[in-house]
Amino acid sequence: MDPSPVPVVSDPFGARATLSTAFGETVTYYNLQVLQDQGLADLDTLPYTIRVFLENVLRHAGGEFVDDALVRQLAAWTPKKAGASSGMELPFLPGRVILQDFTGVPAVVDLAAMRDAVKRLGGDPSLINPEVPCDLVIDHSVQVDVFGTD
Repeated sequence: MDPSPVPVVSDPFGARATLSTAFGETVTYYNLQVLQDQGLADLDTLPYTIRVFLENVLRHAGGEFVDDALVRQLAAWTPKKAGASSGMELPFLPGRVILQDFTGVPAVVDLAAMRDAVKRLGGDPSLINPEVPCDLVIDHSVQVDVFGTD
């Protein structure tokens, strides 16, 4: 069960690992300890947020958006190398996006409008889809003040 929306192209750092759950499922994850063992990262000094980004780029290394150099650059992150002056662009490719109703409904409406426009122009509307799996959460409470009939 790999939550990654992008098929695994390669594993240039040998960090892909599996874990068996108590339910008998096997899940895939990317072990940051491998980067430390290779002398590329010091996990004890990396902030947790940087670790999240590092795992994300490691998961996509060797693919369309992430090359090995970016993984090495982020693994060597320090506060002194951070900021806009570093010149680092960081693609973030989450496994899924949770949309709450206030922002998610307009996104769904935009997708529907784009599909209609593509169809009207003679294209294939099924090509208009999010790149990342999305879950729309509608959280409305219904309160009944009066019910039934007289």
